[in-house]
Amino acid sequence: MSKKSSFNICIIGLGYVGLPLAVEFGKKYSTIGFDINNNRIQELIKFHDSTLELSKSELKQAKLLEFTSNIKTISTSNIYIVTVPTPITRNFLPDLNPLKKACRLVASVIKKNDFVIFESTVFPGATANICVPILESSGLKLNLDFSCGYSPERINPGDKTKRLKDITKVVSASNKAAEATIHDLYSSIISADIYLAESIEVAEAAKVIENTQRDINIALMNELSIIFDKLDLDTNQVLRAARSKWNFIDFKPGLVGGHCIGVDPYYLTFIAKQHGYNPKVILSGRKTNNHIPTFIAEKLLSFFKKNKQSPKFKKILILGLTFKENCPDTRNSKIFDLIDKLTDLGFIVEVMDPFIDQELEFEGFKLVNMSQKRKYDGLILAVPHLQFLKMGKYRIKSMIKRNGAFFDLKGVYSKDDSDFRL
Repeated sequence: MSKKSSFNICIIGLGYVGLPLAVEFGKKYSTIGFDINNNRIQELIKFHDSTLELSKSELKQAKLLEFTSNIKTISTSNIYIVTVPTPITRNFLPDLNPLKKACRLVASVIKKNDFVIFESTVFPGATANICVPILESSGLKLNLDFSCGYSPERINPGDKTKRLKDITKVVSASNKAAEATIHDLYSSIISADIYLAESIEVAEAAKVIENTQRDINIALMNELSIIFDKLDLDTNQVLRAARSKWNFIDFKPGLVGGHCIGVDPYYLTFIAKQHGYNPKVILSGRKTNNHIPTFIAEKLLSFFKKNKQSPKFKKILILGLTFKENCPDTRNSKIFDLIDKLTDLGFIVEVMDPFIDQELEFEGFKLVNMSQKRKYDGLILAVPHLQFLKMGKYRIKSMIKRNGAFFDLKGVYSKDDSDFRL
């Protein structure tokens, strides 16, 4: 495959990763966006993206893109790009079921000279040892009948400044000819650099350590926050002073959720254990970050105990349910863990989030709208969505009863304005 005009692309999985990719390719090449969720397909056909990553006008720009949940319609493609999620199980083990299902789907339609490229985050060796055998169940053989590539996604949900085409793209392939084709394919839509990794395994490893590194650094900040709290020092003030040194790395404490940072380290530790090494630093960082909801809940309990008040029947409002600000993504949000800890302690929890449909029902708490006027015994500003910031400090604090608690987890306001911040 030497001519770019011969690219017939199928994107499998139309979430935060797959949809932006499908739209960019759909501006230049015949592209099919495939997803097993027909409701997702129907909303996209109507130019609506519930993830809020792409606007109606942006979706309409992809003139060569069509959406489908019908497997039969994708068999004319010659490039299949898999962007399905790779979550973890309740036991913190890689859950590769969505990836395996996608591989079986591709195996049912793949033809001689086709390309299969994976963007889903995996551990080093997953493409060769898990994906390729499933693809070869088609009767075709890797590097003889079809080629594989791996190009790790680097999508940052809710970020309107660092978009797909603005971020350096790592690419890799199973053979030299495929390397050139995959390089040409991505360079045709990416404005930033294309980095050619030496092997698929190198590209897989590079992806999984990107978020592992962030996770460990945030874990350090979270541990410092716990220490400084015991020393009656404000973490924000300490970090601000430390940043005055030119080589101090700028990380902040916080709740670590989402589809990547709190998940990817477990993929790396899984494969490390498979090869006889039990990681210590990585898992220690995970343990620290998973402890933060408990730390916050216990701080709120201490606030009321200090004022000789019982937490029983105290009403707490949490501002923000998503895993980060200004996006509707609740995957692995640690706010759910915080709610569980608070309810276990006897608090009654309500949540306000403009990005969450109030018709949805969640166990253990109630969703309230932005216009409600009720006052609470405590308020936790957990996710500083722009809508909350526009409300302003005085409007937010007006929802708190006299002598109630105000926890500003991300330090949006000054130290004197809140009773606690990480």
